Amino acid sequence: MNHSALTTSQPSIWLMQHSHYIKTGGKVLDVASGHGRNAIWLAQQGFKVTAVDRDAAALSTLKNQAPSVDTHLQDLEQGCWPYSQQQFDAIIVCRYLHRPLLPLLANSLAASGVLIYETFMEGHEQYGRPRNPDFLLKSNELLISYLPLFKVISYNEGVLEQEPSPAVIQRLVAVKTSNRLS
Repeated sequence: MNHSALTTSQPSIWLMQHSHYIKTGGKVLDVASGHGRNAIWLAQQGFKVTAVDRDAAALSTLKNQAPSVDTHLQDLEQGCWPYSQQQFDAIIVCRYLHRPLLPLLANSLAASGVLIYETFMEGHEQYGRPRNPDFLLKSNELLISYLPLFKVISYNEGVLEQEPSPAVIQRLVAVKTSNRLS
């Protein structure tokens, strides 16, 4: 997936606005972390961060900038979910979608764990990449995917006006209230 539509070195505003829901000093998984803009910021806030991505060069850059971040090289779209036996206080996903991971993320969150998710949705094609429907959420898809297990703290979708160009985004912040997504 090409993330160029929203490339930035600044952490996600959505994440920064909602990070106070994460347990102080908690264990956080940054999924598809890339160069680590969110992982670095989270580590600076005192969280124990694990960053996973399939880009070795990006993880190397991240590790050089934030040695306390535990980096894992893994293609999450191939093979088994590497975190099936671990529990995190929060899972962060920004600008990434691989639908088979949605229930796995829920299962890797500890009780009262927080999911902070932000990615592109249908309608974004008019502004740039991604254009492939496999990488674009349908309206309310995150909400529907996680409602059975989670208490929704904040949710929105639609056009996000930003520089250099707008994007069509879906965002969710939710706290886990049940054990398993069916």
